[in-house]
Amino acid sequence: MTSLSLVDGTQQPVGFDSAADLNKSQTILYLPQSQAQIFALPAAVGAQKPPVPWAVSKAPGTAGLKRKQKNWAALQAEPAKCDYLREEVGGRIADRVFDITRTFPLALDVGSGRGYIAQHLTKETVEKLIQVDIAENALKNAIESEIPTIRVVADEEFLPFKEDTFDLVVSSLSLHWVNDLPKAFKEIHQVLKPDGVFIGAMFGGDTLYELRCSLQLAELEREGGFSPHVSPFTAVADLGHLLSRAGFNTLTVDTDEIQVNYPGLFEVMEDLQGMGESNCSWNRKPLLHRETMLAAAAIYQEMYGNSNGSVPATFQIYYMIGWKYHESQAKPAQRGSATVSFGDLAKIEGLLKRGKK
Repeated sequence: MTSLSLVDGTQQPVGFDSAADLNKSQTILYLPQSQAQIFALPAAVGAQKPPVPWAVSKAPGTAGLKRKQKNWAALQAEPAKCDYLREEVGGRIADRVFDITRTFPLALDVGSGRGYIAQHLTKETVEKLIQVDIAENALKNAIESEIPTIRVVADEEFLPFKEDTFDLVVSSLSLHWVNDLPKAFKEIHQVLKPDGVFIGAMFGGDTLYELRCSLQLAELEREGGFSPHVSPFTAVADLGHLLSRAGFNTLTVDTDEIQVNYPGLFEVMEDLQGMGESNCSWNRKPLLHRETMLAAAAIYQEMYGNSNGSVPATFQIYYMIGWKYHESQAKPAQRGSATVSFGDLAKIEGLLKRGKK
């Protein structure tokens, strides 16, 4: 039985009878957040160095409530019914992985949920995969993939892995819920090997602006004030700075929008709940009155409704790619080493015209 080494010297079995079994077996390792433990991966998946001394702590802030919401969503009769957005973005993350012409021996999926990225990857691209999520029910109901996988229940802000472990880290639509995003990026950077790459996606600031505006206007009209019912999201201008501060280089950040049409406001909120994306901010208002909800639905339809009677919901997605430094990576030329001036570019058009004559 292959085991994981804990910081106190004990062993945690993971369900593999031999290293060869890792190529065909899957298991779920439950790592309680209340235990101050950190483990190193077994030799079968590339552990080399002793574990670093930090601990996995209890879920702080909104993490405990978010864990309950995601666990509830994963236990619904048809959990895949509301997975259309995560599966679409997971496929786009996988496309970015395929763009890198190399094979990754060991990859980590942070906030994997039911495995929305893994289902689009191949064993030729990723040889072994570790999936981490705060919700154990999401991992137990994970979508099958051809890649040998270990699933770990742990907080995304306290990754229980030693540094320089993974060749690739991916994350899709989960980092917007972490309480300390700069720390989460630093954790990801630390577990990456030199020349490893992080490819992620998270919701952007304009996500669900239709729903946000409709609820605010309805509350102002009916109750004389409003409270946040849609959680705040990161601005794209801040994302590059946060990744750079975490130590990533050769950064790429781009944005995209996915618009989904629904019959009405209540269907939007029902699907958000099915995704496990209900608001879990501590300062949120515990309930909305029926009259306010009906007013919000009418405002939503009036301001944003389509000609066919449906209403749109916009999801802004930020995609990010960052590399961990390695001396083999391309470096910018030294300042002043250029042999051609930008001023000479203005002469190119004249030279081309002369050549045609």
